[in-house]
Amino acid sequence: QVQLVESGGGLVQAGGSLKLSCVVSGRTFSTYVLAWFRQVPGKERAFVALITGSGDFTDYADSVKGRFTISRDNDKNTVYLQMNSLKPEDTAVYYCGAGRRLVTTAHSYTSWGQGTQVTVSS
Repeated sequence: QVQLVESGGGLVQAGGSLKLSCVVSGRTFSTYVLAWFRQVPGKERAFVALITGSGDFTDYADSVKGRFTISRDNDKNTVYLQMNSLKPEDTAVYYCGAGRRLVTTAHSYTSWGQGTQVTVSS
């Protein structure tokens, strides 16, 4: 198990940008698949993006393709989510998850951060 701490959320106008960060504790950082999910009240946690341990493969939800970019720095034990051209429907709590499987389902990720709120105003 690892511990994750997200940061970088906030309030931004539609069309703006934010960059989320997630610092992961533990020496096995590079062995984990890392992913970003988001959740709004009353709905399940939804997949946003994932990246493999080496960073050589990424995947995105259709709703964010071309606008969001996931990356990782294995020297800093950090995964990032660069969010551009933000829309009001991107408003959610964003969570960073760590797991061993290359999947887009939340229940497959075994460790989670506390979440960071992103609010996009119209």
